[in-house]
Amino acid sequence: MKTALLCVSFGTSVLEARKSITAVEQALQQAAPQADFFRAFTSPTIRRHLAAKGETIQSVNDALAKLRACGYESVIVQPTHFLYGLEYENLKKSVEEAKDQFAKLTLGAPLLSCTEDLKALADILCEQFPREENGALVFMGHGTSHFSNVVYPAMQTVFHILGRKDVFVGTVEGWPNLSQIRSQLKEGRYQKVRLAPMMLVAGDHALNDMAGEDEDSWKSVLTFDGFSVSCILEGLGMLPGVQKLYQDHLKALL
Repeated sequence: MKTALLCVSFGTSVLEARKSITAVEQALQQAAPQADFFRAFTSPTIRRHLAAKGETIQSVNDALAKLRACGYESVIVQPTHFLYGLEYENLKKSVEEAKDQFAKLTLGAPLLSCTEDLKALADILCEQFPREENGALVFMGHGTSHFSNVVYPAMQTVFHILGRKDVFVGTVEGWPNLSQIRSQLKEGRYQKVRLAPMMLVAGDHALNDMAGEDEDSWKSVLTFDGFSVSCILEGLGMLPGVQKLYQDHLKALL
C-alpha cells in the first residue's frame, strides 16, 4: 500500500526558528522510513508570508488533496502541535472530512497528550536546565482560550512535584500570565531569572514578547523588577528528548 507521512506544524515566519520544525520532521521521517514524507502548515498567515518570499507550503486540506491525487492509499498525519487546542481541533476536522478518500487515514497526538507526556517533558527539561543558585527558570508558553490551556499550570505543578520549585510556567495569551509569574518570583526572593520558550520554535513570541527590548517584554519587565535576566532562544524541537516524544506518538500509530 502506497503510504505517506504528513507532518503538520503551525509554522513560523522566522527563518532561524524553522530549524526546530525541521529537526522534528527529520526525527519523524526516521521513525517511519516506509512512508514518503510531506509537510503542511496550519497558519494561513505564515503560509502567505512564506509564499511572498517564494516558498509554497500547503495547507492540510490541500496536502491531503494532493496525496489523494498522487494515489496514496494510506496517510499518517502527525502534528507537531503542543497540545489539544484550537489548532488541533481544526486539524482533526480536516482529517475526519477526508477519511473516506483513503483506505487508511490516521491522526497522531500532540506533544502533550497525557499525564505521562507532561512528566516526560519535565524530566527532559530538568536535565537540560539544571538548577542554579539563587536562580529561577521561567518558561514562556503560548497559551490559548481553549480548555487545554490547563496544560501550562499543570506543567509547573509537575516541575514542583519533581522537586524543581525554581521552575515556573507562564503564557503570552493564556493563564497564568507574566503577572502571576512575577509575584511568585518576588516571593521566592530569586536574584537571577532564565527565560526560555515552552514552544516548538523560538519564533516571534520568543524574540519579541520574551526577549525583546520593548518595555513590555518579559525580559524588560523582570529586569525592571531587579532580576538579572538571561534568555535562551531555542525551541523545544531542538532537544533530542523532545524529538523522541514525537517519535513515540508516531510509533503508536504505526
